[in-house]
Amino acid sequence: MSSLEIIPAIDIKDGRCVRLYQGDYAQMTVFDQDPVDVARKWAKLGAQRLHVVDLDGAKVGRPVNAQIVYAIVRAVSIPVQLGGGLRDEGAVDAALNLGVERVILGTAAVRDPQLIARLVQHYGAQVVVGVDARDGMVAAQGWTETSQVRTEDLVKRMGAIGVQSIIYTDIGRDGTLQGPDVEGVAELVRAGGPEIIASGGVATLDDLIALAKTGAAGVIVGKALYTDAFDLCAALEAVKAVEVNR
Repeated sequence: MSSLEIIPAIDIKDGRCVRLYQGDYAQMTVFDQDPVDVARKWAKLGAQRLHVVDLDGAKVGRPVNAQIVYAIVRAVSIPVQLGGGLRDEGAVDAALNLGVERVILGTAAVRDPQLIARLVQHYGAQVVVGVDARDGMVAAQGWTETSQVRTEDLVKRMGAIGVQSIIYTDIGRDGTLQGPDVEGVAELVRAGGPEIIASGGVATLDDLIALAKTGAAGVIVGKALYTDAFDLCAALEAVKAVEVNR
């Protein structure tokens, strides 16, 4: 049976809940003025975890919206994972002290893998690595730069130093509602190593079912929920009885 976890995304920019198109800050849609209210809504509808991204922090390289994150953590009783601008030990310590359950690092995994190794040694499964891909290569710096590191190579490298969970995002699909990279997710799952959480492009319940069949551990859903392409309750129901293809 599938245990695909559906994780609503709350992306924060200028204090508001927004979504970007393909990671482009110039193509931003504001969905709610109060991210804390949004967090309460998803928790009430049955979400088991929330995915919060400090977009301002991702762009400048340091956390910016800590007060809002703290308010979200206080407002809901479900775990919160946080990414965006977490690029050194101090930022990670501060984020965990806010009460988030897991921290997500992306740029640091490319530029300073030894930092990830130290953090994993200290915090274990609380450290999640975001592998954000553009045409098979890993992007960094709030998706504004593309590295020369291949997606699958970084996943292997992170698994080798003890990372237990990877969030894999296909940037070209993110915020587009054009469907997720099911085959890319399936390949990463088949390779073994860290559990894979998919992100980017989910538009329909069929997309969720397809991802569940890959054996992915979870899926982060943003725009589809905010535009009412489907509701969270229907999504949770859709993946309950999916047989996993291995």
